[in-house]
Amino acid sequence: MELSIIQKITIAILPILFAITLHEAAHGYAALLCGDKTAQFSGRLSLNPMNHLDLLGTLVIPIATLLLGGILFGWAKPVPFNPRNFKNPKRDTLFVALAGSFANLLMAFAWAGLARVALSFDTNHTGAPLALSLMGHFGISINLFIMLFNLLPIPPLDGSTVLYTLLPPRLAYSYQKIAPYGFFILLALVFVGGLNALIGPPYNLLLSIISSSVGL
Repeated sequence: MELSIIQKITIAILPILFAITLHEAAHGYAALLCGDKTAQFSGRLSLNPMNHLDLLGTLVIPIATLLLGGILFGWAKPVPFNPRNFKNPKRDTLFVALAGSFANLLMAFAWAGLARVALSFDTNHTGAPLALSLMGHFGISINLFIMLFNLLPIPPLDGSTVLYTLLPPRLAYSYQKIAPYGFFILLALVFVGGLNALIGPPYNLLLSIISSSVGL
């Protein structure tokens, strides 16, 4: 079934907002658990999407790339945290960096559950059950993509923080030097199709695991 532009936006908007909002809020809550209140003082523990959205990166570009049929690409405002407030800076920084992607993984399972319930009522493949089913499937996809995308070891993504904390000090210092070029590396990967090659295999594996776990 071919969806109209309005239908695509309607199905995509809620999963995108939840995926990005809870991803960013998870970073803030993880930092708070580790003893840092920077995100709390900045108002970033809120589940209000408006506190996390970047108009261009969160709405305009993702929707545009979705409608153009390309790979979904975008960003939100990063959650601030101060490792100097952590009890164990290296361990806690790793925990905070992984928190967002873990939240996306949980949301992927939640959307899968919604899709499964909707399918059980979707006898005629029409109406609200069909819309919820499509939204659930998109919710799985967007959360898996955001999770895996953010785990890429390219600054300023969470994966770069994970790698930085795991590297020996000398290698970490050398690795940090690519930070000013990270955004351009990401853009290059988007335009040459490199993201599909990097994210595709783990995405397909996780999609298969999640789908089979709920019987989709």
